[in-house]
Amino acid sequence: MQKDLLFAFGQTVRKIRLSKDISQEKFADMCDLHRTYISDIELGKRNVSLENIGKMANALNMSISKLFQEVESDAGI
Repeated sequence: MQKDLLFAFGQTVRKIRLSKDISQEKFADMCDLHRTYISDIELGKRNVSLENIGKMANALNMSISKLFQEVESDAGI
């Protein structure tokens, strides 16, 4: 279950990032995180801290709750 959730979260972040035409490198800069860390998140390899989820939601110009709604919708949770 946890791996599925991590993968679903990462795929949703990737989908939203790409829909806004933001490169992984630019997104990492916007979040003040390393590009390889963003890559690992998008691949479902990282268990992301709440603080970093907030940074990513902010960079995507959305609330944390809206980001998780998207994850739930995409993953059918």
